[in-house]
Amino acid sequence: MDKNQLVEKAAETLRPFETSNLIGTLQHLSVKQVFSHPAVILFITVIFFFGVVKRSKVVLLSLFIMICLAAIMRYAMPAPGDDLSMSSMLPFIGGGLVIGLVTIYFSLIKSD
Repeated sequence: MDKNQLVEKAAETLRPFETSNLIGTLQHLSVKQVFSHPAVILFITVIFFFGVVKRSKVVLLSLFIMICLAAIMRYAMPAPGDDLSMSSMLPFIGGGLVIGLVTIYFSLIKSD
């Protein structure tokens, strides 16, 4: 295999990772598809075990915040084409308050 063929094969292999392709793919993914991907589940599991083994409150709180935000987005986002109304904003407000209160409690009030 000569150099030109190798370069063409590498370019063809890396074409899905171009910025425009990545942005287009991310725009059409749902939260359910992202969190059902094995790489994401493995990444979250590794971070969780790192936080438990190191007993890092910051890592565990960050993981809690990310998972809660994903859950809020999954269940509270209106369907495409629907407008945001006050009733659809209540889960965002309530979830944000819960996340904020838990974070404040564990980071500021409860000490080791």
